[in-house]
Amino acid sequence: MTSQSRRNAFKLILAGAAAAPFSLGATAAAECTRSVRWGRGIEGQRKADLGDGRYVNPIVPGDHPDPTILKDGSDYYTTFSPFDAFPALIIWHSTDLVNWAPLAPALNKPLGSVWAVDLCKHDGRYFIYMPANPGTGWSIYVIWADHIEGPWSDPIDLKIGDCIDPGHVVGEDGKRYLFVNGIRYIRLSDDGLSAAGTLQLAYQPWRYPQDWVVEDFAPEGPKLLRRGEWFYLITAIGGTAGPPTGHMVIAARSRSIHGPWQHCPHNPLVRTISAEEPWWSRGHASLVEGPAGDWWMVYHGYENGFRTLGRQTLLEPMVWTDDGWFRATGGDLSAPLAKPAGGRASPSGRPLSDDFAHNRLGVQWCVQDTAPDAMQCISYEANSMRIAATGRSPGDSSPVTCLVGDRAYVAEVSLELIGHTEGGLLLYYNPVAYVGIGFTPSEMKTFEYAQEQTWARKPMASSSVRIRLTNDHNVITWHYSHDGGKTWVLNDLRMEVSGIHHNVFGGFVSLNIGIYSAGEGSVVVRDFRYRAIEAA
Repeated sequence: MTSQSRRNAFKLILAGAAAAPFSLGATAAAECTRSVRWGRGIEGQRKADLGDGRYVNPIVPGDHPDPTILKDGSDYYTTFSPFDAFPALIIWHSTDLVNWAPLAPALNKPLGSVWAVDLCKHDGRYFIYMPANPGTGWSIYVIWADHIEGPWSDPIDLKIGDCIDPGHVVGEDGKRYLFVNGIRYIRLSDDGLSAAGTLQLAYQPWRYPQDWVVEDFAPEGPKLLRRGEWFYLITAIGGTAGPPTGHMVIAARSRSIHGPWQHCPHNPLVRTISAEEPWWSRGHASLVEGPAGDWWMVYHGYENGFRTLGRQTLLEPMVWTDDGWFRATGGDLSAPLAKPAGGRASPSGRPLSDDFAHNRLGVQWCVQDTAPDAMQCISYEANSMRIAATGRSPGDSSPVTCLVGDRAYVAEVSLELIGHTEGGLLLYYNPVAYVGIGFTPSEMKTFEYAQEQTWARKPMASSSVRIRLTNDHNVITWHYSHDGGKTWVLNDLRMEVSGIHHNVFGGFVSLNIGIYSAGEGSVVVRDFRYRAIEAA
């Protein structure tokens, strides 16, 4: 389905302090993005934890949108919208809300495109409720596990059609409910594995002033919390992309899951009010209690100047007020913030370099293809990954991609061409938005604007090649080597990719490293190396 057709389809699904008109403020915005400093993590990757009791957002860098968070004793778990990537729904773990590391994918059976999900625990069992379209239309599905690490069940279709963004809650009656976009709700069976009612309107969300610059009203992302005598309903409105000032977080409360719901007098609780801020389109929040009993909001946002990285996961402190409401206290997130108190240290991030000694599909590598047989093109051999050729070019192949979260980095990989195959290294957004270089047994090709630049084609005998990609703040340089990286040749064409993002191409995703295999035969992938060149 094309990005435009997705948007058209969801016109049927999405139910229907004022900021001055913003300017891009290019000079101030550029200064803002240059002045931020992070800790250094694995391979120099940027790390939120500064090591001095403070942190700087994002807590999970790169394309990790629609975070759903679960506090489970002293542990925290989260997962994110995978969209068309598979294996999907990687479970991430933390003990302090700042340092996060991946465990394993929970969804190992193709289900088509999967959007914002809800991770919850009820009566000792873990559940993930997810909207998915396996090609037969959108519905809400569920998977479950007795242990967070899995194994997870196969998806079960709840037959709740034309809905997205489920949010699970147990009502004052002890019954289980899902809230969805709209904002509507439906009762579930006691085991949570089937619907036990019909969709009903739950809440008419608070409306912002008409002169605010937003993308669309789009009430979605309902997340619910019971605290004391109140149920709190946290909702996203304003559209998830579009103008930087669009997306926002609002709240309502009720003593009953069935309403009536009262608007929070402090709405919106979170909103980007100027394009000069470091984070744009902030929204889709959940509330979570910290290790020491304080409270936090987890949500996503675009990084100023780096929409190419997708929507990243942000953490903001909040406080409960005497009137039983709450306020966010992190400002525009431009300054370091105090870490949640009481959390013990936990691993942060993951290495991206890969010798292919172990299968890291899902945790690091995925296929941007929702076809049921998409994974059949990948196999593991001795310290290598083989990608069987599909399609005739990067655009109609099924690239294997690696998600990154740094603004500047170097990546290298060795490729061996088997048969009449074309293979190469890409920065890949979708089939109509990518750049890269590729090799056949007889020539080198260069891709820009999602098409080969035939004027740059060069005769070149290649059976194996090592390729280096340098992404320096969205300026791309390619090198290649035919002697295993001892000597390098510069590709003549440099590229600028800051415009390859959702607001141009749709799809809600990010620009990722990709490896493609097209034509006939296969490409054997070895010795992938990654190094961030800006973190602190």
